[in-house]
Amino acid sequence: MYPELFTLTLPVLGEITITTFGVMMALAFLSGYLVLRKETVRLGAAGDLAADMLLGALIGGIVGAKFYYVLLYWDRTVLDPLGMIFSRSGLVWYGGFIGGFIGVMWVLYRRPVTPGLGVDAIAPALPLAYGIGRIGCFLVGDDYGRPTESFAGIAFPNGLPPTTAGNLRRFGAEVDPAIPDAQVLSVHPTQLYETGLSLVIFFLLWRLRRHPHFQGWLFGMWLAMAAVERFVVEFFRAKDDRFFGSITLAQVISVLMFAGGVALIVKLRRRAAEAAV
Repeated sequence: MYPELFTLTLPVLGEITITTFGVMMALAFLSGYLVLRKETVRLGAAGDLAADMLLGALIGGIVGAKFYYVLLYWDRTVLDPLGMIFSRSGLVWYGGFIGGFIGVMWVLYRRPVTPGLGVDAIAPALPLAYGIGRIGCFLVGDDYGRPTESFAGIAFPNGLPPTTAGNLRRFGAEVDPAIPDAQVLSVHPTQLYETGLSLVIFFLLWRLRRHPHFQGWLFGMWLAMAAVERFVVEFFRAKDDRFFGSITLAQVISVLMFAGGVALIVKLRRRAAEAAV
């Protein structure tokens, strides 16, 4: 894989390494912003609302992702709190979503715009940005899946960490005991699975965005579809957070997320039916 692109030597700052993950994250936020700006303008909001929402999502997302990470691996945090907090890795998606959502809602409540309009505007942007961001995970060899001998399998010899038999066993994956710990294995490229499914969700929401519905309906659709996508992909992931048997913590959150999305859709449909009477 290609974790690093090049290194710059700058005055005062010294050497700065440009990583593929950082570039893809920048592209993810840029693409999300462009879609969000287009939608906020189409829905009649002020043109600068998208930039404020992006800033709220960026700050809240990074804080939330890191907070989720240090709690999830609390045993490591106790041993090295500063290292866990300030490491360049350790940004967990669901923590980022929760923190980003709080940041966006804080922005919306401070602006003369209904929260429903704001979350509907951001709904198509979320799967597009997420899908592009997952390409960054693929390029650095992070968040990969379980071992596989299928045609889709990809080895990450320089991954974070490498897909060695020993590392995969540490993640709870089933590996033939005869395989030595140092042997690199092919795994499911779950990062690309998520990219593909997220792009499908994006195109569906992009088609549905002009559908006559109450504000918040499109966001409910994203919640439900994104929850199903993550729940399914988790079965292929190499994870060490299966605290509920074979079910991961992310899948538990996915179920709650799906229930919230369906509840929102049902509530808004009932409101639409009552308004039509």
